[in-house]
Amino acid sequence: MIRTPIIAFLGHVDAGKTTLQDFIRKTAVAKSEPGEITQSIGSSLVPSHLIKSLCGELLAQLKIGLKVPGFLMIDTPGHAAFVSLRKRGGTLADLAVLVVDINEGLMPQTLEAIEVLKKFKTPFIIAANKIDAIHGWRKTEKFLLQCIEKQEKNVQDKLDTLIYSLVGKLSELGFNADRYDRVDDYTKSLAIIPCSAKTGEGVPELLVMAAGLSQKFLGNKLQYSETAPAKGTILEVNTQRGLGVTLDVIIYDGVLKKGDQIVIGGVDEPIITKVKALLEPAPLSEMRNTNFRRVEQVVAATGVKISALGIDNAAAGMPVLAVKNNIEEAKKAVQKEVAELSIELDDEGIVAKADTLGSLEALATILKQNGIKVKKAEIGEITRKDVSDAAASANPLDYVILGFNVQPTSITTVGVQIMTDNVIYSLIDKLKEWRAKEKKRIESSAVKKITKPCKLLLLRGYVFRQSNPAIAGTEILLGTLQTGTKLMKDGKTITTAREIQEEKESITEARKGKQVAVSYEKVMIGRQLNEGDVLYSFITDKEYRKLKELKQHLTDDEKEALREIAAMMRKSNPLWGV
Repeated sequence: MIRTPIIAFLGHVDAGKTTLQDFIRKTAVAKSEPGEITQSIGSSLVPSHLIKSLCGELLAQLKIGLKVPGFLMIDTPGHAAFVSLRKRGGTLADLAVLVVDINEGLMPQTLEAIEVLKKFKTPFIIAANKIDAIHGWRKTEKFLLQCIEKQEKNVQDKLDTLIYSLVGKLSELGFNADRYDRVDDYTKSLAIIPCSAKTGEGVPELLVMAAGLSQKFLGNKLQYSETAPAKGTILEVNTQRGLGVTLDVIIYDGVLKKGDQIVIGGVDEPIITKVKALLEPAPLSEMRNTNFRRVEQVVAATGVKISALGIDNAAAGMPVLAVKNNIEEAKKAVQKEVAELSIELDDEGIVAKADTLGSLEALATILKQNGIKVKKAEIGEITRKDVSDAAASANPLDYVILGFNVQPTSITTVGVQIMTDNVIYSLIDKLKEWRAKEKKRIESSAVKKITKPCKLLLLRGYVFRQSNPAIAGTEILLGTLQTGTKLMKDGKTITTAREIQEEKESITEARKGKQVAVSYEKVMIGRQLNEGDVLYSFITDKEYRKLKELKQHLTDDEKEALREIAAMMRKSNPLWGV
Protein backbone atom coordinates (compact mmCIF):
# COMPACT_ATOMS: atom_id res chain seq x y z
CA MET A 1 0.00 0.00 0.00
CA ILE A 2 1.08 3.58 -0.65
CA ARG A 3 1.59 5.71 2.43
CA THR A 4 1.43 9.48 2.76
CA PRO A 5 4.70 11.13 1.66
CA ILE A 6 6.46 13.22 4.32
CA ILE A 7 7.45 16.64 3.00
CA ALA A 8 9.78 18.88 5.03
CA PHE A 9 9.76 22.64 4.43
CA LEU A 10 13.19 24.26 4.76
CA GLY A 11 14.62 27.68 4.08
CA HIS A 12 16.08 30.91 5.41
CA VAL A 13 14.42 32.75 8.28
CA ASP A 14 11.44 34.79 7.02
CA ALA A 15 11.44 33.14 3.58
CA GLY A 16 7.82 32.16 4.20
CA LYS A 17 7.93 28.42 5.07
CA THR A 18 5.11 28.50 7.60
CA THR A 19 3.06 31.12 5.74
CA LEU A 20 3.16 28.98 2.61
CA GLN A 21 1.80 26.02 4.54
CA ASP A 22 -0.77 28.29 6.16
CA PHE A 23 -2.22 29.05 2.76
CA ILE A 24 -2.50 25.33 2.11
CA ARG A 25 -4.10 24.41 5.42
CA LYS A 26 -5.97 27.70 5.91
CA THR A 27 -4.56 28.27 9.40
CA ALA A 28 -2.41 30.98 10.92
CA VAL A 29 0.34 29.11 12.70
CA ALA A 30 2.95 31.67 11.60
CA LYS A 31 1.14 34.49 13.40
CA SER A 32 1.33 32.59 16.70
CA GLU A 33 5.08 31.93 16.53
CA PRO A 34 7.56 34.05 18.55
CA GLY A 35 8.97 36.53 16.07
CA GLU A 36 6.91 34.69 13.43
CA ILE A 37 9.77 32.20 13.15
CA THR A 38 8.97 28.50 13.60
CA GLN A 39 10.78 27.32 16.71
CA SER A 40 9.49 23.77 17.15
CA ILE A 41 8.77 21.07 14.64
CA GLY A 42 5.09 21.03 13.70
CA SER A 43 3.29 18.74 11.30
CA SER A 44 -0.03 18.84 9.50
CA LEU A 45 -1.83 16.37 7.27
CA VAL A 46 -3.04 17.56 3.87
CA PRO A 47 -5.60 15.00 2.60
CA SER A 48 -5.87 14.12 -1.07
CA HIS A 49 -9.31 15.72 -1.41
CA LEU A 50 -7.83 19.13 -0.57
CA ILE A 51 -5.09 18.64 -3.16
CA LYS A 52 -7.77 17.75 -5.71
CA SER A 53 -9.88 20.78 -4.79
CA LEU A 54 -6.90 23.12 -5.18
CA CYS A 55 -5.33 21.43 -8.18
CA GLY A 56 -8.08 19.43 -9.89
CA GLU A 57 -8.03 21.32 -13.21
CA LEU A 58 -4.23 21.36 -13.20
CA LEU A 59 -4.03 17.62 -12.50
CA ALA A 60 -6.36 17.04 -15.44
CA GLN A 61 -4.38 19.36 -17.74
CA LEU A 62 -1.13 17.55 -16.91
CA LYS A 63 -2.80 14.11 -16.96
CA ILE A 64 -1.58 13.25 -13.48
CA GLY A 65 -3.65 10.74 -11.50
CA LEU A 66 -3.37 11.41 -7.76
CA LYS A 67 -2.40 8.15 -6.06
CA VAL A 68 -0.92 9.35 -2.77
CA PRO A 69 -3.42 9.68 0.09
CA GLY A 70 -2.19 13.20 0.80
CA PHE A 71 0.90 14.87 2.27
CA LEU A 72 2.28 15.11 5.76
CA MET A 73 3.91 18.54 5.88
CA ILE A 74 6.64 19.10 8.48
CA ASP A 75 7.47 22.67 9.34
CA THR A 76 11.02 22.95 10.71
CA PRO A 77 12.91 25.68 12.61
CA GLY A 78 15.58 25.77 9.93
CA HIS A 79 17.57 22.92 8.47
CA ALA A 80 19.05 21.85 11.83
CA ALA A 81 15.77 20.20 12.80
CA PHE A 82 15.64 18.52 9.39
CA VAL A 83 19.06 16.97 10.04
CA SER A 84 17.84 15.63 13.37
CA LEU A 85 14.71 14.19 11.77
CA ARG A 86 16.78 12.45 9.12
CA LYS A 87 19.02 10.93 11.76
CA ARG A 88 16.08 9.64 13.72
CA GLY A 89 14.10 8.02 10.95
CA GLY A 90 16.73 7.41 8.32
CA THR A 91 14.26 8.41 5.58
CA LEU A 92 11.80 10.43 7.62
CA ALA A 93 11.51 13.21 5.04
CA ASP A 94 10.75 11.76 1.61
CA LEU A 95 10.86 15.09 -0.18
CA ALA A 96 11.84 18.63 0.75
CA VAL A 97 10.48 22.00 -0.34
CA LEU A 98 13.21 24.62 -0.17
CA VAL A 99 11.48 27.96 0.29
CA VAL A 100 13.41 30.93 -1.10
CA ASP A 101 12.47 34.60 -1.12
CA ILE A 102 12.74 35.20 -4.88
CA ASN A 103 13.63 38.85 -4.31
CA GLU A 104 16.47 38.02 -1.90
CA GLY A 105 17.88 34.90 -3.59
CA LEU A 106 20.02 32.32 -1.79
CA MET A 107 20.63 33.59 1.73
CA PRO A 108 23.25 32.05 4.09
CA GLN A 109 20.82 29.70 5.82
CA THR A 110 19.43 28.62 2.43
CA LEU A 111 22.93 27.67 1.31
CA GLU A 112 23.42 25.65 4.49
CA ALA A 113 20.07 23.90 3.92
CA ILE A 114 21.16 22.99 0.38
CA GLU A 115 24.35 21.44 1.76
CA VAL A 116 22.24 19.38 4.17
CA LEU A 117 19.98 18.20 1.33
CA LYS A 118 23.01 17.26 -0.76
CA LYS A 119 24.57 15.39 2.15
CA PHE A 120 21.47 13.26 2.74
CA LYS A 121 20.64 12.91 -0.97
CA THR A 122 17.11 14.18 -0.34
CA PRO A 123 15.11 15.09 -3.48
CA PHE A 124 13.79 18.63 -3.33
CA ILE A 125 11.98 21.32 -5.26
CA ILE A 126 12.30 25.08 -4.86
CA ALA A 127 9.40 27.33 -3.96
CA ALA A 128 10.47 30.79 -5.18
CA ASN A 129 8.18 32.71 -2.83
CA LYS A 130 6.98 36.34 -2.67
CA ILE A 131 6.36 36.96 -6.38
CA ASP A 132 3.56 39.29 -5.24
CA ALA A 133 6.33 41.64 -3.99
CA ILE A 134 7.67 42.14 -7.54
CA HIS A 135 6.88 45.73 -8.49
CA GLY A 136 3.81 45.86 -10.74
CA TRP A 137 2.71 42.27 -10.11
CA ARG A 138 -1.07 41.68 -10.40
CA LYS A 139 -2.97 38.50 -9.66
CA THR A 140 -5.10 37.83 -12.75
CA GLU A 141 -5.61 34.07 -13.23
CA LYS A 142 -6.10 30.96 -11.13
CA PHE A 143 -3.06 29.10 -12.43
CA LEU A 144 0.49 30.40 -12.55
CA LEU A 145 1.49 30.23 -16.22
CA GLN A 146 -1.65 32.04 -17.37
CA CYS A 147 -1.12 34.59 -14.61
CA ILE A 148 2.47 35.20 -15.78
CA GLU A 149 1.30 35.65 -19.38
CA LYS A 150 -1.14 38.38 -18.29
CA GLN A 151 1.55 40.44 -16.53
CA GLU A 152 3.08 43.54 -18.12
CA LYS A 153 6.23 42.73 -20.11
CA ASN A 154 8.53 44.54 -17.67
CA VAL A 155 7.09 42.41 -14.82
CA GLN A 156 7.60 39.19 -16.83
CA ASP A 157 11.17 40.28 -17.58
CA LYS A 158 11.81 41.02 -13.89
CA LEU A 159 10.50 37.57 -12.91
CA ASP A 160 12.74 35.90 -15.51
CA THR A 161 15.73 37.91 -14.30
CA LEU A 162 15.14 36.79 -10.70
CA ILE A 163 14.67 33.16 -11.73
CA TYR A 164 17.81 33.11 -13.88
CA SER A 165 19.76 34.72 -11.07
CA LEU A 166 18.59 31.83 -8.89
CA VAL A 167 19.49 29.34 -11.63
CA GLY A 168 22.98 30.85 -11.85
CA LYS A 169 23.59 30.60 -8.10
CA LEU A 170 22.38 26.99 -8.07
CA SER A 171 24.66 26.20 -10.99
CA GLU A 172 27.62 27.44 -8.94
CA LEU A 173 26.59 24.89 -6.29
CA GLY A 174 26.54 22.06 -8.84
CA PHE A 175 22.81 21.93 -9.63
CA ASN A 176 20.97 22.23 -12.93
CA ALA A 177 17.73 24.13 -12.38
CA ASP A 178 14.98 25.93 -14.28
CA ARG A 179 11.41 27.08 -13.98
CA TYR A 180 9.30 23.94 -13.49
CA ASP A 181 7.57 24.16 -16.91
CA ARG A 182 10.94 24.39 -18.69
CA VAL A 183 12.46 21.27 -17.12
CA ASP A 184 12.80 18.30 -19.48
CA ASP A 185 14.17 15.72 -17.04
CA TYR A 186 13.29 16.03 -13.36
CA THR A 187 15.98 13.48 -12.44
CA LYS A 188 18.65 15.87 -13.70
CA SER A 189 17.25 19.34 -12.95
CA LEU A 190 15.70 21.09 -9.97
CA ALA A 191 12.24 22.51 -10.50
CA ILE A 192 11.71 26.14 -9.45
CA ILE A 193 8.07 27.03 -8.81
CA PRO A 194 7.41 30.79 -8.51
CA CYS A 195 4.71 31.31 -5.90
CA SER A 196 3.14 33.61 -3.34
CA ALA A 197 2.22 32.42 0.12
CA LYS A 198 0.20 35.62 0.46
CA THR A 199 -2.06 35.36 -2.60
CA GLY A 200 -1.74 31.66 -3.43
CA GLU A 201 -0.28 31.90 -6.94
CA GLY A 202 1.88 28.89 -7.68
CA VAL A 203 0.58 26.89 -4.70
CA PRO A 204 -1.45 24.45 -6.88
CA GLU A 205 1.62 23.98 -9.10
CA LEU A 206 3.78 23.35 -6.02
CA LEU A 207 1.39 20.66 -4.75
CA VAL A 208 1.11 19.03 -8.17
CA MET A 209 4.90 18.96 -8.55
CA ALA A 210 5.26 17.40 -5.09
CA ALA A 211 2.60 14.79 -5.88
CA GLY A 212 4.00 13.99 -9.31
CA LEU A 213 7.60 13.65 -8.14
CA SER A 214 6.57 11.59 -5.09
CA GLN A 215 4.60 9.15 -7.23
CA LYS A 216 7.17 8.92 -10.02
CA PHE A 217 10.46 8.79 -8.16
CA LEU A 218 9.92 7.70 -4.56
CA GLY A 219 8.55 4.31 -5.60
CA ASN A 220 9.08 1.64 -2.96
CA LYS A 221 9.86 4.25 -0.28
CA LEU A 222 6.12 4.92 -0.08
CA GLN A 223 5.17 1.28 0.33
CA TYR A 224 4.14 0.10 3.79
CA SER A 225 2.63 -3.01 5.32
CA GLU A 226 -0.37 -2.98 7.63
CA THR A 227 1.27 -5.79 9.61
CA ALA A 228 4.60 -3.99 10.09
CA PRO A 229 5.35 -2.57 13.56
CA ALA A 230 4.82 1.16 13.69
CA LYS A 231 7.93 3.33 13.76
CA GLY A 232 7.95 6.97 14.74
CA THR A 233 9.74 9.94 16.26
CA ILE A 234 8.61 12.11 19.18
CA LEU A 235 8.27 15.73 18.12
CA GLU A 236 7.01 17.20 21.37
CA VAL A 237 6.21 16.11 24.94
CA ASN A 238 3.21 18.03 26.29
CA THR A 239 0.82 18.04 29.22
CA GLN A 240 -2.78 17.82 27.97
CA ARG A 241 -5.72 18.69 30.20
CA GLY A 242 -7.59 15.52 31.13
CA LEU A 243 -4.85 13.27 29.70
CA GLY A 244 -1.69 14.25 31.55
CA VAL A 245 1.61 13.89 29.71
CA THR A 246 1.19 13.13 26.00
CA LEU A 247 3.55 12.61 23.09
CA ASP A 248 3.27 14.29 19.69
CA VAL A 249 4.70 11.66 17.35
CA ILE A 250 5.32 11.34 13.63
CA ILE A 251 4.56 7.77 12.54
CA TYR A 252 6.63 7.22 9.40
CA ASP A 253 6.13 3.48 8.89
CA GLY A 254 3.53 0.81 9.70
CA VAL A 255 0.26 1.02 11.61
CA LEU A 256 -0.17 1.95 15.28
CA LYS A 257 -3.26 0.82 17.19
CA LYS A 258 -4.79 1.71 20.52
CA GLY A 259 -3.54 -0.86 23.05
CA ASP A 260 -0.25 -1.57 21.22
CA GLN A 261 2.83 -2.01 23.36
CA ILE A 262 5.52 0.51 22.44
CA VAL A 263 9.19 1.06 23.28
CA ILE A 264 10.40 4.67 23.55
CA GLY A 265 14.08 5.56 23.46
CA GLY A 266 15.53 7.00 26.65
CA VAL A 267 18.77 8.71 27.64
CA ASP A 268 19.64 5.95 30.14
CA GLU A 269 17.18 3.17 29.33
CA PRO A 270 14.12 2.66 27.11
CA ILE A 271 10.56 3.30 28.30
CA ILE A 272 8.08 0.44 27.82
CA THR A 273 4.37 1.23 27.89
CA LYS A 274 1.01 0.69 26.16
CA VAL A 275 -0.95 3.12 24.02
CA LYS A 276 -3.91 4.26 26.11
CA ALA A 277 -5.35 6.63 23.52
CA LEU A 278 -4.55 7.93 20.04
CA LEU A 279 -5.56 11.49 19.23
CA GLU A 280 -5.26 12.62 15.65
CA PRO A 281 -5.34 16.28 14.60
CA ALA A 282 -8.24 17.02 12.29
CA PRO A 283 -7.16 17.29 8.63
CA LEU A 284 -5.42 20.63 8.02
CA SER A 285 -5.04 21.18 11.76
CA GLU A 286 -1.53 21.68 13.04
CA MET A 287 -0.25 19.32 15.76
CA ARG A 288 0.57 22.26 18.00
CA ASN A 289 -3.13 23.19 18.03
CA THR A 290 -5.69 21.45 20.24
CA ASN A 291 -8.25 20.28 17.68
CA PHE A 292 -7.99 16.48 18.10
CA ARG A 293 -10.23 13.48 17.62
CA ARG A 294 -9.86 10.00 19.19
CA VAL A 295 -9.06 7.19 16.75
CA GLU A 296 -8.50 3.45 17.09
CA GLN A 297 -5.47 3.37 14.79
CA VAL A 298 -3.25 5.54 12.62
CA VAL A 299 -1.47 4.71 9.38
CA ALA A 300 1.90 6.02 8.18
CA ALA A 301 2.72 8.70 7.51
CA THR A 302 0.88 10.84 10.01
CA GLY A 303 1.17 12.95 13.11
CA VAL A 304 -0.58 11.63 16.22
CA LYS A 305 -0.82 12.47 19.91
CA ILE A 306 -0.23 9.42 22.11
CA SER A 307 -1.57 9.08 25.65
CA ALA A 308 0.15 6.42 27.76
CA LEU A 309 1.30 5.70 31.31
CA GLY A 310 4.90 6.17 32.50
CA ILE A 311 5.99 8.61 29.79
CA ASP A 312 6.84 11.57 32.05
CA ASN A 313 10.55 11.20 31.28
CA ALA A 314 10.12 10.82 27.52
CA ALA A 315 11.99 13.41 25.47
CA ALA A 316 11.38 15.02 22.10
CA GLY A 317 13.52 13.51 19.38
CA MET A 318 13.39 9.98 20.77
CA PRO A 319 12.38 7.02 18.55
CA VAL A 320 9.14 5.11 19.12
CA LEU A 321 8.70 1.47 18.07
CA ALA A 322 5.64 -0.73 18.38
CA VAL A 323 6.40 -4.22 19.74
CA LYS A 324 4.99 -7.16 17.79
CA ASN A 325 7.02 -10.09 19.09
CA ASN A 326 10.42 -9.82 20.80
CA ILE A 327 10.53 -6.91 23.24
CA GLU A 328 14.28 -7.30 23.85
CA GLU A 329 15.01 -6.90 20.14
CA ALA A 330 12.78 -3.82 20.06
CA LYS A 331 14.66 -2.30 23.04
CA LYS A 332 18.03 -2.91 21.37
CA ALA A 333 16.83 -1.41 18.07
CA VAL A 334 15.53 1.72 19.80
CA GLN A 335 18.60 2.27 21.96
CA LYS A 336 20.87 1.81 18.94
CA GLU A 337 19.02 4.68 17.31
CA VAL A 338 19.33 6.74 20.51
CA ALA A 339 23.10 6.25 20.46
CA GLU A 340 23.16 8.00 17.06
CA LEU A 341 21.38 11.04 18.54
CA SER A 342 24.20 12.09 20.86
CA ILE A 343 25.25 15.74 20.56
CA GLU A 344 28.94 16.22 19.84
CA LEU A 345 30.52 18.27 22.65
CA ASP A 346 33.80 20.16 22.90
CA ASP A 347 36.36 20.13 25.73
CA GLU A 348 35.77 23.83 26.24
CA GLY A 349 32.86 26.11 25.37
CA ILE A 350 29.55 27.46 26.61
CA VAL A 351 26.67 25.67 28.35
CA ALA A 352 23.50 25.09 26.26
CA LYS A 353 20.08 24.27 27.71
CA ALA A 354 16.78 23.62 25.91
CA ASP A 355 13.31 22.30 26.62
CA THR A 356 13.44 19.25 24.33
CA LEU A 357 16.03 17.03 22.68
CA GLY A 358 14.96 18.25 19.25
CA SER A 359 15.38 21.88 20.34
CA LEU A 360 18.72 21.07 21.94
CA GLU A 361 19.98 19.38 18.78
CA ALA A 362 18.84 22.31 16.66
CA LEU A 363 20.52 24.77 19.05
CA ALA A 364 23.77 22.75 19.24
CA THR A 365 23.89 22.33 15.46
CA ILE A 366 23.37 26.03 14.75
CA LEU A 367 25.93 26.99 17.40
CA LYS A 368 28.47 24.68 15.75
CA GLN A 369 27.71 26.19 12.32
CA ASN A 370 28.47 29.60 13.82
CA GLY A 371 31.79 28.38 15.22
CA ILE A 372 30.56 28.46 18.83
CA LYS A 373 31.89 25.59 20.96
CA VAL A 374 29.59 23.81 23.43
CA LYS A 375 31.03 21.84 26.36
CA LYS A 376 27.71 20.93 27.98
CA ALA A 377 24.26 20.49 26.41
CA GLU A 378 21.29 19.30 28.42
CA ILE A 379 17.49 19.35 28.53
CA GLY A 380 15.75 21.19 31.36
CA GLU A 381 15.77 24.43 33.33
CA ILE A 382 19.00 26.25 34.24
CA THR A 383 20.51 25.05 37.53
CA ARG A 384 23.26 26.15 39.94
CA LYS A 385 25.40 23.32 38.55
CA ASP A 386 25.10 24.88 35.08
CA VAL A 387 26.30 28.21 36.48
CA SER A 388 29.28 26.51 38.18
CA ASP A 389 30.14 24.67 34.95
CA ALA A 390 30.00 27.88 32.92
CA ALA A 391 32.16 29.73 35.47
CA ALA A 392 34.78 26.95 35.31
CA SER A 393 35.55 27.63 31.64
CA ALA A 394 39.14 28.52 30.78
CA ASN A 395 38.05 31.28 28.38
CA PRO A 396 36.11 34.20 29.94
CA LEU A 397 34.17 34.52 26.65
CA ASP A 398 32.67 31.09 27.50
CA TYR A 399 31.21 32.24 30.85
CA VAL A 400 27.79 31.88 29.20
CA ILE A 401 24.63 29.78 29.46
CA LEU A 402 22.27 29.86 26.47
CA GLY A 403 18.72 28.78 27.28
CA PHE A 404 16.37 28.01 24.39
CA ASN A 405 12.69 27.76 25.34
CA VAL A 406 13.60 27.67 29.05
CA GLN A 407 12.57 30.12 31.75
CA PRO A 408 14.94 32.86 32.98
CA THR A 409 16.43 31.99 36.36
CA SER A 410 16.80 33.90 39.63
CA ILE A 411 19.97 31.98 40.54
CA THR A 412 22.89 34.23 41.52
CA THR A 413 25.22 34.29 38.54
CA VAL A 414 28.22 36.46 39.39
CA GLY A 415 30.45 36.59 36.33
CA VAL A 416 28.24 34.27 34.24
CA GLN A 417 25.97 35.57 31.48
CA ILE A 418 22.61 33.81 31.12
CA MET A 419 20.78 34.46 27.87
CA THR A 420 17.32 32.99 27.25
CA ASP A 421 15.07 33.34 24.23
CA ASN A 422 12.46 31.38 22.29
CA VAL A 423 14.09 32.26 18.97
CA ILE A 424 17.38 30.43 18.31
CA TYR A 425 18.78 33.07 15.98
CA SER A 426 18.12 35.82 18.52
CA LEU A 427 20.16 33.83 21.04
CA ILE A 428 23.04 33.59 18.59
CA ASP A 429 22.88 37.35 17.94
CA LYS A 430 22.82 38.09 21.69
CA LEU A 431 25.84 35.87 22.28
CA LYS A 432 27.83 37.39 19.42
CA GLU A 433 27.01 40.94 20.54
CA TRP A 434 27.99 40.21 24.16
CA ARG A 435 31.20 38.45 23.13
CA ALA A 436 32.26 41.36 20.90
CA LYS A 437 31.77 43.84 23.77
CA GLU A 438 33.36 41.56 26.36
CA LYS A 439 36.38 40.84 24.15
CA LYS A 440 36.91 44.55 23.62
CA ARG A 441 36.64 45.17 27.39
CA ILE A 442 39.08 42.35 28.25
CA GLU A 443 41.60 43.44 25.63
CA SER A 444 41.34 47.09 26.62
CA SER A 445 41.94 46.10 30.24
CA ALA A 446 44.92 43.95 29.20
CA VAL A 447 46.48 46.84 27.27
CA LYS A 448 46.25 49.06 30.36
CA LYS A 449 48.40 46.57 32.28
CA ILE A 450 51.17 46.62 29.67
CA THR A 451 53.78 49.37 29.30
CA LYS A 452 52.58 51.81 26.66
CA PRO A 453 55.02 52.46 23.80
CA CYS A 454 56.29 56.04 23.74
CA LYS A 455 59.12 58.25 22.38
CA LEU A 456 60.29 61.33 24.34
CA LEU A 457 62.52 64.36 23.74
CA LEU A 458 64.28 66.21 26.57
CA LEU A 459 63.76 69.85 25.61
CA ARG A 460 66.80 72.13 25.53
CA GLY A 461 66.80 74.97 28.06
CA TYR A 462 64.19 73.37 30.30
CA VAL A 463 66.18 71.56 33.00
CA PHE A 464 64.48 72.40 36.30
CA ARG A 465 66.63 70.10 38.48
CA GLN A 466 69.71 68.10 37.54
CA SER A 467 69.24 65.16 39.94
CA ASN A 468 67.53 63.53 42.93
CA PRO A 469 65.25 63.40 41.00
CA ALA A 470 66.16 65.09 37.75
CA ILE A 471 63.32 67.22 36.38
CA ALA A 472 63.21 68.38 32.78
CA GLY A 473 60.78 69.74 30.24
CA THR A 474 59.83 66.88 27.93
CA GLU A 475 57.93 66.62 24.66
CA ILE A 476 56.00 63.42 23.84
CA LEU A 477 56.98 62.69 20.23
CA LEU A 478 55.06 59.42 19.82
CA GLY A 479 52.74 57.28 21.90
CA THR A 480 51.78 57.71 25.55
CA LEU A 481 53.99 58.29 28.61
CA GLN A 482 52.59 56.95 31.90
CA THR A 483 53.92 57.47 35.42
CA GLY A 484 56.10 54.55 36.48
CA THR A 485 57.25 53.78 32.92
CA LYS A 486 60.82 52.50 32.63
CA LEU A 487 62.72 54.43 29.97
CA MET A 488 65.70 53.50 27.81
CA LYS A 489 68.36 55.27 25.83
CA ASP A 490 70.08 53.54 22.92
CA GLY A 491 68.35 50.25 23.81
CA LYS A 492 69.42 50.20 27.49
CA THR A 493 67.24 50.92 30.52
CA ILE A 494 68.40 54.15 32.15
CA THR A 495 65.64 55.64 34.34
CA THR A 496 61.96 55.66 35.35
CA ALA A 497 59.38 58.43 34.89
CA ARG A 498 58.38 59.00 38.52
CA GLU A 499 55.98 61.93 38.06
CA ILE A 500 54.43 63.97 35.24
CA GLN A 501 53.21 67.56 35.61
CA GLU A 502 51.29 69.76 33.21
CA GLU A 503 50.89 73.41 34.20
CA LYS A 504 51.91 72.44 37.78
CA GLU A 505 49.16 69.82 37.99
CA SER A 506 50.14 66.17 38.45
CA ILE A 507 48.80 63.85 35.74
CA THR A 508 49.14 60.08 35.23
CA GLU A 509 49.84 60.11 31.50
CA ALA A 510 50.71 62.38 28.61
CA ARG A 511 50.04 61.72 24.93
CA LYS A 512 51.75 62.69 21.68
CA GLY A 513 52.24 66.46 21.21
CA LYS A 514 52.18 67.33 24.94
CA GLN A 515 55.02 69.26 26.56
CA VAL A 516 55.24 68.39 30.26
CA ALA A 517 57.65 68.38 33.19
CA VAL A 518 58.86 64.86 33.99
CA SER A 519 60.88 63.77 37.03
CA TYR A 520 63.48 61.08 36.23
CA GLU A 521 64.80 58.70 38.91
CA LYS A 522 68.47 57.77 39.57
CA VAL A 523 70.02 59.91 36.82
CA MET A 524 71.83 63.24 36.55
CA ILE A 525 71.21 65.54 33.65
CA GLY A 526 74.59 66.33 32.19
CA ARG A 527 75.93 62.88 32.97
CA GLN A 528 73.54 59.94 32.17
CA LEU A 529 71.03 62.21 30.43
CA ASN A 530 71.51 65.33 28.34
CA GLU A 531 69.28 67.99 26.86
CA GLY A 532 68.12 66.89 23.41
CA ASP A 533 68.25 63.17 24.29
CA VAL A 534 65.57 60.92 22.85
CA LEU A 535 64.16 58.22 25.18
CA TYR A 536 61.82 55.30 24.57
CA SER A 537 59.68 53.29 26.96
CA PHE A 538 61.35 50.00 27.87
CA ILE A 539 59.19 47.14 26.58
CA THR A 540 60.04 43.46 27.04
CA ASP A 541 59.78 41.08 24.11
CA LYS A 542 56.85 39.37 25.88
CA GLU A 543 55.03 42.71 26.19
CA TYR A 544 55.83 43.43 22.55
CA ARG A 545 54.18 40.18 21.39
CA LYS A 546 51.11 40.92 23.51
CA LEU A 547 50.86 44.46 22.13
CA LYS A 548 51.07 43.07 18.60
CA GLU A 549 48.06 40.84 19.40
CA LEU A 550 46.15 43.83 20.79
CA LYS A 551 47.33 46.38 18.22
CA GLN A 552 43.73 47.36 17.38
CA HIS A 553 43.64 49.07 20.80
CA LEU A 554 46.77 51.16 20.07
CA THR A 555 46.77 54.56 18.40
CA ASP A 556 48.68 55.01 15.14
CA ASP A 557 51.49 56.92 16.86
CA GLU A 558 51.74 54.23 19.59
CA LYS A 559 52.14 51.66 16.80
CA GLU A 560 54.87 53.80 15.23
CA ALA A 561 56.69 54.07 18.59
CA LEU A 562 56.42 50.29 18.95
CA ARG A 563 57.97 49.77 15.50
CA GLU A 564 60.90 52.05 16.37
CA ILE A 565 61.43 50.25 19.69
CA ALA A 566 61.46 46.87 17.92
CA ALA A 567 63.97 48.12 15.34
CA MET A 568 66.23 49.43 18.12
CA MET A 569 66.09 46.20 20.16
CA ARG A 570 66.77 44.00 17.14
CA LYS A 571 70.11 45.72 16.49
CA SER A 572 71.56 43.70 19.36
CA ASN A 573 69.11 40.75 19.22
CA PRO A 574 67.66 39.99 15.77
CA LEU A 575 65.12 37.57 17.28
CA TRP A 576 63.74 40.07 19.82
CA GLY A 577 59.95 39.94 19.95
CA VAL A 578 59.75 37.21 17.30
